[in-house]
Amino acid sequence: MNERIEPAALAPNRPVASGDHGTFSLPADHPQVRWGRVGVLLMNLGTPEGTSYWPMRRYLKEFLSDRRVIEVPRLIWWPLLNLIILSKRPGPKGRDYASVWNNELDEGPLKTITRGQSEKLQAAMGDSVVVDWAMRYGKPEVAGRLQALLDQGCDRILLVPLYPQYAAATSATACDQAFRALMDMRWQPTVRVSPPYHDDPVYIEAMAQSIREGLAKLDFEPEVILTSFHGVPRSYLLKGDPYHCQCHKTGRLIREALGFSPERMRVTFQSRFGNEEWLKPYTDETVQTLAKSGVKRMAIVAPGFTADCLETLEELDGENRHYFEENGGEQFAYIPCLNDSDLGMRVIENVVRRELQGWV
Repeated sequence: MNERIEPAALAPNRPVASGDHGTFSLPADHPQVRWGRVGVLLMNLGTPEGTSYWPMRRYLKEFLSDRRVIEVPRLIWWPLLNLIILSKRPGPKGRDYASVWNNELDEGPLKTITRGQSEKLQAAMGDSVVVDWAMRYGKPEVAGRLQALLDQGCDRILLVPLYPQYAAATSATACDQAFRALMDMRWQPTVRVSPPYHDDPVYIEAMAQSIREGLAKLDFEPEVILTSFHGVPRSYLLKGDPYHCQCHKTGRLIREALGFSPERMRVTFQSRFGNEEWLKPYTDETVQTLAKSGVKRMAIVAPGFTADCLETLEELDGENRHYFEENGGEQFAYIPCLNDSDLGMRVIENVVRRELQGWV
């Protein structure tokens, strides 16, 4: 354990360090300060606290009010969000969440899996670091978990956005939230941010192995495999966001590791919202087009998600399965995310140990 606690470790009138003169004593009312430990904060997107109208509305309001996520001018977006979207969308989205909800723990699957990742990382790292987790939207909040790490003596903290590919609407906004918390702290910890790992060999091999294992469990051989990434508006790419390029590099490296042709394994983008053009090709349109063209067997994997959530379980394994089958497809499979599996934890631990060099 690398924690130091002061002034309990400094007895009154103890001689000072060699080279100084005299002795010192601390005031009796000096506050106890914990310091000297290293913390790791895993940060994921977030999940509502419930599937009914008001929890869904609170979650959607926080998410869709983020200027990193929605870059539409406020004069246009505010009335659209508050008068239309937040009146109509919580009900349908709540039903979608209910279809994948962890009823035993009464929480979304993203929260269950991220907690598991944190607990397994803590077990792997031992006493050398303190591991915690937080959500950008919803609970547990980033500010509260940063404070919890400080309270445990962590004066050096590694922030780990759980996104292999960088995007302003994911990695950057998670860090924004942490930096806002730092602005209110008198004694700020020293902070590092783990970089995106879209082309990290450990991540690529873990994804390739996960796909191999997933395909081996099927009773059919897919003609086409889609690597589906969460989409963003195309305008974000044109403004300089590297997300599109990093997704394509990830898709190419996974495909090459598996030895598949570009025709058999393709990159698509899902979850578009609104009328603006998003990154193409769209996953749902690709699924329908392939089914109509005669493809009968298909699989989808989501390399951009570190944990299964609404967008993978309900959208990919639900909606897109339906699109495929209603347009002539016969056999469909969704291959799960790495989650807190041994392969998934190998990736996260590799990133954390690399970025903690010099601290532990």
